[in-house]
Amino acid sequence: MRNEKLDLPEYIHQFAFMPKFNDNIKYLAEFAEQEDWSYHNSDSDTEYPILENYIKYTYKRLAEEKKVSYSNDGENCCINTGLVTRNQEPIFMMFEENNLDNVDPYWHFYKFLRKGEYELSKFPTLPEMAFYLDDPTKLVYDVKKDLVANIEHIIEDNRDRFPEPYKTMNNFQLQNFIKGSIDNAKERVKRSYKTAVPQYYRNNIQLLVPLCLTDPKIADLALVVEDYGMMYRASTCLTLDMAINNARQIACPDRDWLQP
Repeated sequence: MRNEKLDLPEYIHQFAFMPKFNDNIKYLAEFAEQEDWSYHNSDSDTEYPILENYIKYTYKRLAEEKKVSYSNDGENCCINTGLVTRNQEPIFMMFEENNLDNVDPYWHFYKFLRKGEYELSKFPTLPEMAFYLDDPTKLVYDVKKDLVANIEHIIEDNRDRFPEPYKTMNNFQLQNFIKGSIDNAKERVKRSYKTAVPQYYRNNIQLLVPLCLTDPKIADLALVVEDYGMMYRASTCLTLDMAINNARQIACPDRDWLQP
């Protein structure tokens, strides 16, 4: 019998054996409150890539916080997915001891369960959902702060993320488009705080604002804004699919501009 069950590895596939992961994710998408979990701007090998990413990184954060509950007999454990059913009942992910030979993880995925289901009664307490921030003010863009953008670095490191025809423009042309887009984004944030969408990245809260290069109503990229105390800095951008993956870890973002 394995005796390291209390260890919490970084990745969920190291924590538990899930031989039908894609099928489990599909079930969860239908079980949980309705949400758009698909990419609309890039290809994916799976049907619900955003939900897959959400479960993987939610587990990672829960492992950091040690938010796993164990049954009285030690034969099961569970985590809080942070999702709810369509009737607003919290959804938990339950595991059982892995009895398969030649399979490393101590745990084997059992099923997704509503909070009120019988199987969860074997746990003395149910775990809390993942927590990402201590200072809620970081979730809101402070319009009084200056935003300093390293546009040269944005182009140098992220040119392949730009749509055509921008990715093939020379640096001077592209810089002018980016500068104009950032100015528009700052004005948009002033009109509505919801424009700046928080994301969790490397134990830090960052804000995402839209870069609209062609149409002021349609975002082409998400500018990543970091809080440096007296000012904000921006030195990278994300595709919209990358942005929605990161933002969804904290909460389902307002879809004013951030569309998957």
